[in-house]
Amino acid sequence: MFDRLDDLLRRYEELMLELNDPSIANDQVKFRKLMKEQSDLTPIVEAYKEYKGCKETVEESLAILDEESDEEMRELAKEELNVAKERIEELERQIKILLLPKDPNDDKNVIVEIRAGAGGDEAALFAAEIYRMYVHYAETKRWKVELMEFEEIGIGGMKNVTFMVTGSGAYSVLKYESGVHRVQRVPETESGGRIHTSTITVAVIPEAEEVDIQIDEKDIRIDVMRASGNGGQCVNTTDSAVRLTHFPTGIVVYSQTEKSQLQNKAKAFALLRSKLYDMECQKAHDAEAEARRSQIGTGDRSEKIRTYNFPQGRVTDHRIGLTLYKLDKIMNGDIQEIIDACIAADQAAKLSKLDESA
Repeated sequence: MFDRLDDLLRRYEELMLELNDPSIANDQVKFRKLMKEQSDLTPIVEAYKEYKGCKETVEESLAILDEESDEEMRELAKEELNVAKERIEELERQIKILLLPKDPNDDKNVIVEIRAGAGGDEAALFAAEIYRMYVHYAETKRWKVELMEFEEIGIGGMKNVTFMVTGSGAYSVLKYESGVHRVQRVPETESGGRIHTSTITVAVIPEAEEVDIQIDEKDIRIDVMRASGNGGQCVNTTDSAVRLTHFPTGIVVYSQTEKSQLQNKAKAFALLRSKLYDMECQKAHDAEAEARRSQIGTGDRSEKIRTYNFPQGRVTDHRIGLTLYKLDKIMNGDIQEIIDACIAADQAAKLSKLDESA
């Protein structure tokens, strides 16, 4: 591990020299690439430098204890020694986490698909609420949310909704939201006051760029049509909606949220590329893909990652055994605590696997 850290430290120092070269600033592509590499290395380098500093403190404190007879100096040395040793343990764990293999998609924007599962209209209402929850969360992160596709029902629910979230590290955070979400409550449409259980599915897909996926024109059919549902002026009166059918996979995507046919076409292609990229990622990582398929599920009540219990005001994430009694805040977008806990559990599992293989 330390040989690798020394190599990373040398590379970081090389990067700093390159970035200070005036000629690099004229090549914006190379400059951005170097800045990205420097940004990725900074947390590791800072932690390693602190680790080395703590190691030096331990050696100096031990030397004082061996040579110094003054009791006051010895007590100070003991205190510094204990503090440095504790910090070394913390830094070792932090560095191990920083050195874990990074998901290549973590820095990507995401496309999120929410679909109503079991529960009829109540599931559609909950899908709309979860969509708003993610929109509010994105606002707190100052991320941009762009609606791509949706199908509403008359009482304010959504049978399905697809949207893009644009922001630094969006996939690294939102990927933990993939799975079946279950709601338990008395529906507004229920006159008997009985608690119902409904489900929705959330799929989080990394955005694919054209360099990631090339689509052959002969493999797709493009249909244009008039948009349906509640739209603004011109939306329902022109053939602006676009549907793409990808013959090799059978994937069909649809976009109608823009007034312009060209804009809808661009959105549809972005969605298709991302779905095809997601399929390629699953093929390349069979074990990970199998786990992911079991998370995304089909909307059945037995496949769940999280339960939102309205009568008790609680949210439980079943993967990590976390229960929070702040349902109102969570539905308003305050999901950071859940995501942080998922990230910590994921890192702990990876570290455990790493220790087993060491």
